[in-house]
Amino acid sequence: MTALLKPPIRYSASLEQPQPDEAEAVADMERSFDTILETTSKDYGKAVRAVHAKGHGILKGELTIHDDLPPELAQGLFATPGVHPVILRFSTNPGDIIDDAIGLPRGLAWKVLEVDGERLSGAEGRTQDFVMVNAPAFAAPTPQKFAGNLKLLAKTTDKAEWAKKALSYVLRGAEAALEAVGTESTLLKTMGGSKNVHPLGETYFSATPFRHGAFVAKYQLVPVSPDLVALTDRVIDTSDRPNAIREDMQADARRVRGEWEVRVQLLRDTDAQPIEDAATPWPEDVSPFITVATIRTEPQDSWSADQVAEVDDNLRFSVWTGLAAHQPLGGVNRVRKPIYDHSVQYRRRFNGCPLHEPG
Repeated sequence: MTALLKPPIRYSASLEQPQPDEAEAVADMERSFDTILETTSKDYGKAVRAVHAKGHGILKGELTIHDDLPPELAQGLFATPGVHPVILRFSTNPGDIIDDAIGLPRGLAWKVLEVDGERLSGAEGRTQDFVMVNAPAFAAPTPQKFAGNLKLLAKTTDKAEWAKKALSYVLRGAEAALEAVGTESTLLKTMGGSKNVHPLGETYFSATPFRHGAFVAKYQLVPVSPDLVALTDRVIDTSDRPNAIREDMQADARRVRGEWEVRVQLLRDTDAQPIEDAATPWPEDVSPFITVATIRTEPQDSWSADQVAEVDDNLRFSVWTGLAAHQPLGGVNRVRKPIYDHSVQYRRRFNGCPLHEPG
């Protein structure tokens, strides 16, 4: 019950505990990114993202920030009621563009435009990015484990797609068996054991913590319109359809009216809600998600040539693009800044085209 909740904890720099080996983890991840980027740019003739390379759909809509929010929720971007343009990019996590028959977690990066306020260091423009996955926690708890996951991803880039498809079939069976007894494996899902669910019906999470103005929070995006809820848990048939997810999303986006609630989960207990362990979900009985805003989209072409060129080719999404009031927190977020910048600089050099924040 809400009355029994602990009060939200105010942000303090002491909540973070940087470790001395984080620079070593960054160096390892940059080497993995170089392997992925050099391999894929040779294959495709252009540089693509080192992670979440394959986009499935792009939508444009509006974010409406609710009024009369309590003070602990009316923070940062959400402090001022109003409407902002928003761009959403749906994807899956590898750095190569692979057959959709390989079951992988869904990603959603969304960019809020016309955002004013003090910026994070190096954050250009007037935008606020949110980078999310369809799981409540990150795939690795620490920078070192994150570096290990990327090393494995680099080794499998551009390798025997037929074998990946076969492995995915086996891993999906193993994951289904775990879920049947009430558990799950983030590793199995990340390696190909995820169900090929429709991106528009999924709930997405920031997975890692951020400043929420004077407080600390994680974020969630929940489909609530009937059109989206009807797609929740729908498994896409990928048989002999390497781009099945994109095709189904494009067909559905032309008729769907989308509405998602943006929800905030405040930090209330540092033991139950760790800052430095990104792989541990924050319990909702300790701190529930509370709605602060709504995203709405109208029916549209989710893979039009102009939007692919504008968003998929020429935009970047990063947790470090935005307001100082939403500073990313924890080890995984700290190392995301240099390695994402590393990937962007490679794309800029190889493609000979700077990436700009939209006006």
